[in-house]
Amino acid sequence: MNRELIGLAKQEKAIKVAIVGTGKMGRGLVIQLSRIKGMLPQLVINRNGEKALNSLLKAGVRKDEIVVTNSLTKLNSALEKGKFVVSEDMDLAAKANTIHAIVDATGVPEVGAKLALVAIENRKHIIMLNVEADSVIGPILYKYAKEAGVIYTGTAGDEPGAVMELYDFAKRLGFEVLAMGKGKNNPLDVEANPDSVQEDAFKKALNPRMLTGFIDGTNTMIEMTCIANATGFIPDIRGGHGIDSNIEDLVDFFKLKEEGGILNSYQVVDYVRGIAPGVFLIFTTDLEDIHDQLRYLNMGEGPNYVLYRPYHLTSLETPNSIFEACLNHKPTIAPTKGLVADTIAIAKKDLKAGERLDGIGGFTVYGSIEKYKVAKEENLVPIGLIDEKAKALKAIKKGQAITYDMIELNTSTEIYRLRKLQEKIIDV
Repeated sequence: MNRELIGLAKQEKAIKVAIVGTGKMGRGLVIQLSRIKGMLPQLVINRNGEKALNSLLKAGVRKDEIVVTNSLTKLNSALEKGKFVVSEDMDLAAKANTIHAIVDATGVPEVGAKLALVAIENRKHIIMLNVEADSVIGPILYKYAKEAGVIYTGTAGDEPGAVMELYDFAKRLGFEVLAMGKGKNNPLDVEANPDSVQEDAFKKALNPRMLTGFIDGTNTMIEMTCIANATGFIPDIRGGHGIDSNIEDLVDFFKLKEEGGILNSYQVVDYVRGIAPGVFLIFTTDLEDIHDQLRYLNMGEGPNYVLYRPYHLTSLETPNSIFEACLNHKPTIAPTKGLVADTIAIAKKDLKAGERLDGIGGFTVYGSIEKYKVAKEENLVPIGLIDEKAKALKAIKKGQAITYDMIELNTSTEIYRLRKLQEKIIDV
């Protein structure tokens, strides 16, 4: 990758990237891309243009090299002259003539739906840091992208992308994969809300809603849903087991119950407290000679073994996915298996009839992973469809899974439209 990018730079054929969203992840990507030969963060978009501008300035781009505009004509003219452009209009990312790939770093489900759709319609590769949108409508966006001849992909560096590396590695070598998943960084508190995490969020320079989504487990459930839809693996139980473990003991836990473990079945996705920030995979083989070799290589006594990646660098690894999409026409991770799992909404507190809900990282709901077939049978609502316009139609008890008949959803959104269409045309 490095050698090919250097070659592109020498030929003045750099991959030109648009980044939408300049929170912690997007800003980090803009700055990191400025150090990579053969890639340019040439278009940076944020609803607050000042934040987009500051990300380029922090990357070392001179102010006289930056054009600030919401005009497509001015934007295209500036890009063609080799200028960097800042805008507050998200749609311009897909309409910009010279941009090769778009990165969605917003984390907002509705924004992700709109951005991915317009990117695909304009034949641009779309790299999703927005797992929140992907977990709800990834399969239909992947289908549309494939039909349009462009790449729809999750990103390297997020846990789904990182664990997919282990999965692809194990499958390439002919091993049988039994379980896979991620470590959880934060203590689990399903009652967390923006007020309770505000002080910690300030220290970490995070939006309180983002940190709430981490602590109440929603982000973990969404990421596991993305892994499930990419591999066909399922949650063993609703919400996953979420055990406490170290690396050495993982193979003892991730066995079938009749073998002394915790699992009802193999080929499952889960999370573990105590191994963050890494990702893991449990594999085995039916060949005794290979067991002998794995024992010789200090992989353990078997019959199950663990692969572990002890880090993930979030958006700082996204250049790998940009490269694979643009040069090799391959996704890092994509929902190729369709609808396998869902992140359903659970009431975070008692809700009264008529009360407004608020979605991911808020005060009223949190997410839990469930098999899609179960979610469909029980009429359960994906958390990514709930926003501030959703309203409880009846009293809902704290801890209760929310069904479609319990709430009035905002049906005017793009994500709602795509989800309903996806349920009609994507095979389960």
